[in-house]
Amino acid sequence: MLAEVDARLARLHDEIVAAETIAGDLEVEQEQADRDVEQVRERRRRDQDLLDSGSIGDPKQLQAIQSEMENLVRRQSDLEDIELEVMERVEGARAAVAHLTAERASLSGERDVLAQRVSDQLADIEAERTTVVAEREHIAAEIPADLLGLYDRIRADHGGVGAAPLHRGSCQGCRLALPPTEIEALRAAAPDAVVRCEECRRILVRTFESGL
Repeated sequence: MLAEVDARLARLHDEIVAAETIAGDLEVEQEQADRDVEQVRERRRRDQDLLDSGSIGDPKQLQAIQSEMENLVRRQSDLEDIELEVMERVEGARAAVAHLTAERASLSGERDVLAQRVSDQLADIEAERTTVVAEREHIAAEIPADLLGLYDRIRADHGGVGAAPLHRGSCQGCRLALPPTEIEALRAAAPDAVVRCEECRRILVRTFESGL
């Protein structure tokens, strides 16, 4: 679970970087669009000031300025449409960044909670391990050295399990049922005799539920 959250946080980081890059590029585009619109407006103001000054007496020049004014009006309208479109895209990109950032903050909080739980569980496991090791050492001190050595060798060869209960005639180590002849031999064995499964060679622990 914690690994999944970490993976999602990593993906969110990449998504936020990508979204911020897009937003940054769009903001640059918006600044350019703003400048383009302002340049056209400034040209219109200059032409309008020139017309209002009354200093132009040449009809052809006057007509040319008026024609330019009409073109500038259309140009300004087109640029303002572009400017508005870019502004909307910038707002969308900024909203995406804000959404992803909020999601990352929320997920980071969840991760902190999970990490604390994992830390607590690891601490519990370590405490239990310490207790079990101490109990094992206490029990091992009471077991004959040769039997303990045999158990450790079997345990090393069988995935850490050197002894297994005998339950209703089956070895719980290899999960196989013992043949009748072996069951009879176990019944005849002394209570303190060390008996082993013929299949997996683990030491068999005989209990009331062994079925003997």
